[in-house]
Amino acid sequence: MTVSTISVAPAAPAAGAAPTAELHHAPPWYARSADLRLQAIARAARHDYEAWLSHVKSASACTRPIRLAGTIATVEAATGRLLAERATADMPDGVIYKPCGNRREAVCPACSEVYRRDAYQIIRTGLVGGNGVTEKVAEHPAVFPTFTAPSFGEVHGRNIKRHTCQKRTACDCRPEPCHARREAADCPHGMRPICFARHEADDARLGTPLCLDCYDHDAQTVWNLAAGELWRRTTIAINRYMRRLCRTRGLAFVPVHSATSGKVRLVPPVRLSFGKAAEMQRRGVIHFHAIIRLDGVDPADPDAIVPPPPGIDAEDLKAAIDHAAATVAFTTEPHPAQPAGWPIGWGDQVFTKVITVAGAGEVTDGLVAAYLAKYATKSTEITGHTSPRLDYADRDTVSLYAKADGSHVERLVSSAWVLGRYADWRRLRRWAHMLGFGGHFLTKSRRFGITFAMKRNQRIAFRRAQTTGPEQTEPREQPTTLVVNFLQFVGTGWRTSADAMLANTSAALAREHQQAAREYLSTVAA
Repeated sequence: MTVSTISVAPAAPAAGAAPTAELHHAPPWYARSADLRLQAIARAARHDYEAWLSHVKSASACTRPIRLAGTIATVEAATGRLLAERATADMPDGVIYKPCGNRREAVCPACSEVYRRDAYQIIRTGLVGGNGVTEKVAEHPAVFPTFTAPSFGEVHGRNIKRHTCQKRTACDCRPEPCHARREAADCPHGMRPICFARHEADDARLGTPLCLDCYDHDAQTVWNLAAGELWRRTTIAINRYMRRLCRTRGLAFVPVHSATSGKVRLVPPVRLSFGKAAEMQRRGVIHFHAIIRLDGVDPADPDAIVPPPPGIDAEDLKAAIDHAAATVAFTTEPHPAQPAGWPIGWGDQVFTKVITVAGAGEVTDGLVAAYLAKYATKSTEITGHTSPRLDYADRDTVSLYAKADGSHVERLVSSAWVLGRYADWRRLRRWAHMLGFGGHFLTKSRRFGITFAMKRNQRIAFRRAQTTGPEQTEPREQPTTLVVNFLQFVGTGWRTSADAMLANTSAALAREHQQAAREYLSTVAA
């Protein structure tokens, strides 16, 4: 949000000119006015406006920052003696503003962009190394499988048999007819399951059933809930396949000392590292994009990332994934609405491609990392549904999103809410706003690479090391003082709409300057 006639930062007086008098006499009712411009004038007229801009800089781009109040103490590390103490009451607005950190782009674009960049670095580090991960990991075989859900009923789709476009994100290829059939009998509800339309990419009908009453909304909601368990069983099946393959090919098992039990056990000479991102399809069902990397095992250092032994390659990994996707299935616990339980398994469309590095090949490390990082900031927006967690006690809010005879998404929410009224299925109600899916949208195995905490700590260390002078080449001494925060949550969001506008505009200007600096450095380097 920007206002062209309002200056965000106070301008410096021209050389040789006397400084202009600060505006301290804005009428008090300006701050209480509903007019955004008058609110902004009231804020800019305050004597601490420049200090306020500096104070909110760390959270200026956030949509709904967290407000914290309390005291900040500086303590001597060796003795615990209190050296200094500062209260937030002495700061502008009397609070500290902290970014919300929400990963969803629809909720907070700025915080989700930080999350997306961290996710990109985490995923790419697991493929090419860096940040403490050996660069030899780029030589390890790695594949990119996609696991899809089964069909719960026919839906409107956009099928392109052959792409002629240069870029898929701006695809303008002509799709095939949706469901073109010459002869099709009416369904039990009197609907004919045909559609001759060639849907555009932004067609609202995409993902909606041809017949709402024939579609199995209950089964899809339960499948979303059980998708995490299905993925867990799939990883176990892939590991067991690789173990059998090692025995068949005569690869010697490696003795490894267990840190928990203290015993020595034989493990396969190969180990799999996983990274996974969940994507919500237009029809409201989850499917998974994964990275599976093949590593070896070092008996002396089981946590080290070492190359796999010869004799196992990416094609064997693809065979293991195909076998697991075709065989892993289970049935849920009985439910009063489905005494036999619901069958849970993968759909027929399971694609696995080999990942290459150095920008060569169809699926590269950079492409995969960007693809997974993009979906790490998405949620149910693709379906047109965005809502907070539904409250058990607020039936009016539930009725806004859950309707048994409503649209496709409303029926999915209603299905989760109705099926979740039983104690053993209460998780369905907890995740009704996510159409039943309660898992993380980005997960990885422990040895895949770095973590989000490491990236956050790197940013904190970088900001604390920043100085106004030249870079320091000498090593810094260990800190002798500690900063202890005694802060409590007092609210979320900016105090006024004008504060949000001024802070967000300041952050936008900073981003523009940063982008201009990057382009200048790229030009100089070229």
